[in-house]
Amino acid sequence: MTNGINEFLGSDVIFIIGSNTTENHPVIGAKIRQAVRKGTKLIVADPRKIDLARNSEIFLQIRPGTNVALLNGMMHVILKENLHNKEFIDERTESFEKLEEAVRDFTPEKAAKICGVEVEDIAAAARLYAKADKGSIVYCMGITQHTTGVNNVMNIANLAMLCGQIGRESTGVNPLRGQNNVQGACDMGALPGTYTGYQPVIRQEVADKFAKAWRVEELSTRSGLTASEMIHAAEHGDIKMLYIMGENPMVSDPDLNQVKHALESTEFLIVQDIFLTETAQLADVVLPAAAFAEKDGTFTNTERRVQRVRKAIDAPGEARADWEIIMELMSHLGYEKNYKNSAEIFNEMAALTPTYAGIDYERLEMEGIQWPCPNKEHPGTPYLHKDSFVRGKGLFKGIEYTSSAELTDERYPLTLTTGRVLYQYHTRTMTGKVEGLNKKSPESYVQINPVTAANLKIADGDMVKVSSRRGSILVKAKVSDIVEQDVVFIPFHFAEGAANMLTNSAFDPDSKTPELKVCAVVVEKWCQAPGYQDLNV
Repeated sequence: MTNGINEFLGSDVIFIIGSNTTENHPVIGAKIRQAVRKGTKLIVADPRKIDLARNSEIFLQIRPGTNVALLNGMMHVILKENLHNKEFIDERTESFEKLEEAVRDFTPEKAAKICGVEVEDIAAAARLYAKADKGSIVYCMGITQHTTGVNNVMNIANLAMLCGQIGRESTGVNPLRGQNNVQGACDMGALPGTYTGYQPVIRQEVADKFAKAWRVEELSTRSGLTASEMIHAAEHGDIKMLYIMGENPMVSDPDLNQVKHALESTEFLIVQDIFLTETAQLADVVLPAAAFAEKDGTFTNTERRVQRVRKAIDAPGEARADWEIIMELMSHLGYEKNYKNSAEIFNEMAALTPTYAGIDYERLEMEGIQWPCPNKEHPGTPYLHKDSFVRGKGLFKGIEYTSSAELTDERYPLTLTTGRVLYQYHTRTMTGKVEGLNKKSPESYVQINPVTAANLKIADGDMVKVSSRRGSILVKAKVSDIVEQDVVFIPFHFAEGAANMLTNSAFDPDSKTPELKVCAVVVEKWCQAPGYQDLNV
């Protein structure tokens, strides 16, 4: 996030696109509702009539995968009506002409036809955001989990720069992270192309700095593979060993038949986790890890705030902290490095990472600090890009609309989109063991619009078979106008009736993020035999 969570309270307008905030990020969702009660205007764009749509000034129920079209249509209106921030554009940006060219002919009429919304609603959303003194954009995986995910994000940045809604308090571009320490993991170099603090692997001077600190002769300057690429490489025998920590791709990844084949084809599979997940059941070796309350360390949350995590209880059995397991493994592989505790590891990281250089455990004792924090006197940075962008001037990109990788046809006439529910978390590794949560959300289901359901002769509660080009599942139908006609929704949490048996593994060419939010399916009423249990057909 370029800005902080509490800054939403000072926004005049919040534009939420591709984020079911109240269910996926309930604390932030509550903060946004608090802002609305104080007078903030809300624009919501989503394929489903999510809960926050009830609080919105403008709701745009767009077709899955049409984010770029909507944004281009809005920017066309802003430019045509001279609502753009000329001063900001002249002083802080470059290549503005590329954006102008891309949206010149992308009228709201054209966008409306692609997105399936009203022309005037697109124009009204454009005017409301552009005229705001302080406008904030919030997005999540409804933007990123597409084959056009990078373009979606770039176009959001285009919109923010076009209106000068960045680099000030209560404005900005604010992606909400999917799990509690995704930001921290990325900050710490859990990406194939960076060391800590997003220092590029391909730069020799960066590699030399880390090689010197770690007392090794040299480090590679080649970027590695993303998680999606690893699965593909394992399936084709190009990767012989996989080491999976705290991740459950046998539920969370697209095209689970392909994932299963890849993991079973891997010569040696190690899984490090707190429970025996569906993925761990396929492993050659399972390393029992400690849970968050059983170890010391830090998390970095979605607003870049580094926070202490303190051990409250001892880990059961042979479970150990992740860093202890990794340190012992390094030792067995010939690299002797003995850390005394997590604070020592954090101090080493801070010494090598400019954005964390001013943070240590002592400063984190009472409250978290938002990076960048370059020295011990620095208070942390509530919002980014105050005077300039990291690259200097903000770069506009001309983004053309392209459709999703897989479209509907006669055989697969419905569009499936996936997501989360309030009462389950990710692949239910933890929440699936809580009786109260399972009472609230016990099983997978498919949401179907009443008109679509009537055409298919499906009633609420019927067992239905949902099929894509990759597989089929059996789930209960939930008939609801939350989804539009010819669009269906399945939560991805459940191993039985798994949405990701159906989803497409096609991925964005730059980020390699798979297109989990759009695929073509067919839904058929299913006459279930008594006692039938297998929900993954």
